[in-house]
Amino acid sequence: MSTKKVLQHVDKNMNILIKDLCVLIQQPSVSAKNQGIKKCANLVKNTLKKSGINAEILSMKDYPPIVYGEVKSKKNPNKTLLFYNHYDVQPVEPAELWDEDPFSGKIKGNRIYGRGSSDDKGELITRIRAVASFLKVTGDIPCNVKFVIEGEEETGSAHIEEYLKKYRKKFSCDGVIWEFGHVDSKNRPIIDLGMKGLLYVELSLRESKMDAHSSLAVLIKNPAWRLVEAIKTLRDSSGKILIKDWYKEVQPLAKSDIKILKLFPFDEKEFKKEYGIKKFLGNKTGLEVKKSLVAEPTCNIAGIVSGYYGEGAKTVLPAEARVKIDFRLVPKMNPKKQAMRLKHHLKKKGFGDIEIKIYHGEAAARTNPQHMFVSDVTDAARRSFGKYLLSISSAGTGPMHAFTNILNVPAIAIGSTYVFSRIHSPNEFTRTDLLKKATKCMCLILDNFARSS
Repeated sequence: MSTKKVLQHVDKNMNILIKDLCVLIQQPSVSAKNQGIKKCANLVKNTLKKSGINAEILSMKDYPPIVYGEVKSKKNPNKTLLFYNHYDVQPVEPAELWDEDPFSGKIKGNRIYGRGSSDDKGELITRIRAVASFLKVTGDIPCNVKFVIEGEEETGSAHIEEYLKKYRKKFSCDGVIWEFGHVDSKNRPIIDLGMKGLLYVELSLRESKMDAHSSLAVLIKNPAWRLVEAIKTLRDSSGKILIKDWYKEVQPLAKSDIKILKLFPFDEKEFKKEYGIKKFLGNKTGLEVKKSLVAEPTCNIAGIVSGYYGEGAKTVLPAEARVKIDFRLVPKMNPKKQAMRLKHHLKKKGFGDIEIKIYHGEAAARTNPQHMFVSDVTDAARRSFGKYLLSISSAGTGPMHAFTNILNVPAIAIGSTYVFSRIHSPNEFTRTDLLKKATKCMCLILDNFARSS
């Protein structure tokens, strides 16, 4: 009965959620530019406190601070659920493509626009409001709750492992609800049981001390050509990575994983229409499309720069060329080992002079579909959204492995982010109907988690 009243409280107090979210959106917090990070951390701390959640700022060296929140349960103090979120956001560029001020929190119908409205301030506010609703209605919560809210997820969570190791005891818990969760076009939340890993590198090459007239291309090596030749050796046209032993540790999917994938609907036509493409890489179809998304390593050129690329013509022979590449990794692949394999590959192919800068390495994570925690979450999703989709892994990356490995607990991603909400792009938005359902879902997860053995 008390949980029913809590859900009713969520319905009646959406105005508080919307107001608090808009205030968070209006505070810029772009980690890539160190814009507003400390101000936003304090704002999040105050939002937790006014919601009845004990909160403090945790700092290490000159790293972006973590906002930590905690509420202890009176009736069930021996079980703890941790919510992991982040308060930093992506840069707004290209700013000219936004219809509104990126930090306005503009409301249009059931949409709230602004950078971070979905990723990740919208997700964060649903968890805060779920806990606040329990406290307001019952004066207690079903189990202990902790919040770990970092400020550099969008730049790779470079220091989250250090925080986790230093505050391992403080962050100890029995399960983690991850920072996001997508909802598809049929309003079904996608429950991800894992995340891919990532190796992000920059390859750079300098052939002369200054740019030169392009007529000298008969005498001076062009670093752009050499870099293109080098990266062409990394993978074939179908996406298969050609680096020796790259797939050595990759394990085949278990039968239970394949069963989940087969049940997972994927509208190929809708996806292609949304992104304006005619076919998938390697002409994949059906099950192969789904398997590649969650269980296939990737090699992607994120950006390449050299010479002149402004308006008009300029005949120049560039002195330097740079390319940024991200490799998505799957379970058992070690980022450091993969980086060494990349280095050895380039040297063997005659490109040992190319400088390799490693920006970020993150191992993949995966939670067993048979874990009781999965049942707690799927039941809550069914009751709050009416339906749900279960996925063995997200195609994206986050520091989930750091949490599951250091804290030795399962982690599951579920949330409110509409799959086409333009996160990381201009005109990012969130939907208030999904925020409401997600808040109720978090309430039910807390209740289920507290009851399960």
